[in-house]
Amino acid sequence: MIVRVEKLVKKFRRLANRSRWFANILGFPVHEGSPIRPGLVLIQIDGLSQQEFRRALNRGELPFLKQLLDQENYQEQSHYSGLPASTPAVQGELFYGVKTVVPAFAFRDAEAKRITLMYEPAVAAAVEKKLMEQCDDPLMKGGSAYSNIFTGGAAEPHFCAATMGAKDIWAATKPFSLALLFLTHIFSMFRIAGLVLLELVLSTADFLNGVFHGRSFFREMKFIVSRVFVSVMLREFLVIGAKLDVERGLPIVQLNFVGFDEQSHRRGPTSKFAHWTLKGIDHAVRRVWLAAHKAPLRQYDVWVYSDHGQCHATSFYKHKGYGIEHAINEAFAKLNQQTPLLKLHKHNHETHRCCLLGSHAEIVKKGEILPEDLEEAKLSVAGLGPIGFIYPDRLYTNAELAVVAQSLVNDHEVPVAVVKDDDDKLVAFTATGRFNLPEHTEAIFGSDHPFLVDVAEDLERLCRHEHAGPIVIIGWCAGSPSLTFIAENGSHAGLSHEETNAFSLLPKDTQLPDNGKNYLRPSELRAAALHFLGRRIYKSAPRWKPYSTTDVGVNLKVMTYNVHTCVGLDGKLDVARVSRVIAQAKPDVVCLQELDMKRVRSGKDDQAQLIANLLEMNYQFHPAMRMEEEEYGDAILTHLPMKTVKTGVLPGTKPGSSREPRGALWVTVNFKGVDVHIINTHLGLTASEQMQQTNELLSEEWIKPLLGGDAPVILCGDFNFNPSSRCYKIITAKLKDAQLQLKNAKPKNTFY
Repeated sequence: MIVRVEKLVKKFRRLANRSRWFANILGFPVHEGSPIRPGLVLIQIDGLSQQEFRRALNRGELPFLKQLLDQENYQEQSHYSGLPASTPAVQGELFYGVKTVVPAFAFRDAEAKRITLMYEPAVAAAVEKKLMEQCDDPLMKGGSAYSNIFTGGAAEPHFCAATMGAKDIWAATKPFSLALLFLTHIFSMFRIAGLVLLELVLSTADFLNGVFHGRSFFREMKFIVSRVFVSVMLREFLVIGAKLDVERGLPIVQLNFVGFDEQSHRRGPTSKFAHWTLKGIDHAVRRVWLAAHKAPLRQYDVWVYSDHGQCHATSFYKHKGYGIEHAINEAFAKLNQQTPLLKLHKHNHETHRCCLLGSHAEIVKKGEILPEDLEEAKLSVAGLGPIGFIYPDRLYTNAELAVVAQSLVNDHEVPVAVVKDDDDKLVAFTATGRFNLPEHTEAIFGSDHPFLVDVAEDLERLCRHEHAGPIVIIGWCAGSPSLTFIAENGSHAGLSHEETNAFSLLPKDTQLPDNGKNYLRPSELRAAALHFLGRRIYKSAPRWKPYSTTDVGVNLKVMTYNVHTCVGLDGKLDVARVSRVIAQAKPDVVCLQELDMKRVRSGKDDQAQLIANLLEMNYQFHPAMRMEEEEYGDAILTHLPMKTVKTGVLPGTKPGSSREPRGALWVTVNFKGVDVHIINTHLGLTASEQMQQTNELLSEEWIKPLLGGDAPVILCGDFNFNPSSRCYKIITAKLKDAQLQLKNAKPKNTFY
């Protein structure tokens, strides 16, 4: 009865769901179909390294993500970003399976002959077009994507650089849609308004601090708007959009929260200002997770991951007292030739996010120039953070480039400079000498680097990229501080531990490719996602890890579970979901009630066999009720040796009665050489039924001969009575209630 009421309440909530009403009124497409179809929600936390993630967990800044780990059977995976450790490269590999799709956020396009930026819609779209030509199955196909560089082939991309900037979005938005969004999400709008005010206070304080330290007044004013939009408004719109999409049953939804990355560039990844944004992101993840698990049209998994990390970095200017452009000019002067003065394209995320909001004016000061102005530059350098590419004004010999590289390292303390030799081999110069790549990667970046093998492969790919310059400068190597070639406190795209070490939170039963390593990379997360969605199956470990006798613990773990014919409170019939719940508990023995076998209402499946197969357990099934070919009853599953002792129908149901027949199943399992007797039952609903069935179970035919003996006896199941009932008192006079063995425990009802 309680279950039926809860189902009705949930049905009413679904009908009254504001996201559903909003979608219906605006005519958004709904993906109707089986409610147990797999669906996937991918949540990216931009720029959060595994180190900072763990620090935030310990500080209590991510309470919901901690709950996923502690209570929802999630596990943390180390996640290698690939190179460069930047969003475009990670998304290119995750969405399309292509590694190192671009060498950096900014690079000189070999065809266009100008510096291009990945925040430019035309540039991002051109790169994505090439990705689509290389991939026949974009990850986001048929789904939606939010706040990315690439769309991933999504049918419904939003706030993605490859499709449009926010300026175009404002122009395309209909007043009616905005009004309806406001009305259907009025409480969210009040929440957004409050958060915007709070963020305005914080960003204004940051603005005053910046002006006090000599930064441009107008530049700091512009970044107030950027930070408020990225850290609050964009985040909240992403949550509303994702909730709408899972309500409509899209097969895959991906959203990218960029607030932490934004603040880390500004203040550093360890700053309180950056960690403040994590609290809002954690709450946003919670709301999306809850919406996904209540979604009526699909069975969603929610995966949380970061694309790369950030490291605290010192700007080259602070380290040396002059900019990298001066160092490069001095290094080329070593060639004793007249060299045009370098024009340096310096840029940062804040500038580009301002441009994405509709501003096409770059900041022209201290060497910062418009991309098109670089058409006239005969010597230029581009890149973001700790990776830079030098593009000379003319062709130089490899020996001449080596002179420049050595000068940058020896005279100006650039940690690493890479060029090619006459045999087309990569040569890296550091303060300790000359090394060949990839053979000497360990000598340059340290034997303790967690991703050394992959870094060696990816660094060679990066340095040989068609858009990379003939000289590559890197701001970190083992034993040196992390340097960034632009003005920022937090940096990424390089090779340091923090930059390349991201993380992912996945359900423990997620099937992952067996790569022989203790970490994933984006292409492997992509493979796992395609496998989960059934779009590209690969051979892997079972989704639910089977338990062998070597896994047996000190105590025998027994689970009892009324599965209600595998129909949940959301009305979805899903045998796999029931199996997942059992697998999470890792029982040695599981006693199940209300299982169907070959019944039309449950698709004529043998539910006991399906669950046993998924868990790789043996099982015994006893039908308490038969209707021609259809059966309905209870089962016991275990990975231990098992023998059936007795099955039978319990008294209490008169012939011709509408009441459900009841039965019991008795087996022995061998646990460490000892036979343990286990009886699984499901008693009736009325007191008279329960009394007859209780007396029968305690009779000579069942448990009584075992009482007082040496063999352990376990009676479990759905008894349908409470601790104050006579049946409970009769049974606990003969057997101990397992609940009372816990400290300060009180007995609870024996049903749900």
